[in-house]
Amino acid sequence: METSRMALKPRRSYEAGHRPKFLVVIDDTDECGRALYFAARRAGRVGADLLLLAVISPADFQHWLGVGSLMEAEAAEEAGRMLEDAAARARAIAGIDPQKAVRTGVKADEILTLIEEDEDISLLVLAAGAGSDGPGPLVTNLAGAAASFPIPIAIVPGALADADIDALA
Repeated sequence: METSRMALKPRRSYEAGHRPKFLVVIDDTDECGRALYFAARRAGRVGADLLLLAVISPADFQHWLGVGSLMEAEAAEEAGRMLEDAAARARAIAGIDPQKAVRTGVKADEILTLIEEDEDISLLVLAAGAGSDGPGPLVTNLAGAAASFPIPIAIVPGALADADIDALA
């Protein structure tokens, strides 16, 4: 993640014609569900929008060109399914219909690029892993850049139950 990319144009979340938007990265980690639950509850409570992002890695298969394209298409299809499942869960949790985005690249870079492009994103919601392996690679990666990150990052403890999050969000 390049720190030079961190100087972004100002957020417009609360200007006329804009609404704050919470960004949640959707992946296959256990903690992802905690971040989604918190963000959906909080967005529903404060009238914010919710944006769900899935990032796929570019195909790294050089032997047959068609195989790499097929692998990327399959990954995009799976990302779309994950996003739709997460969107259905957000609707059930808080009655909101989130926006969805699929990007291809390095996860941290794609998060920053999306924040650069959408001036309404005002909060990145992540969840820390509850296991002994630490908080997870995304939290670890972004925590090092937190001091110069362009928006606040909310890190939800992975061990919080729905009732605990309801009381907070």
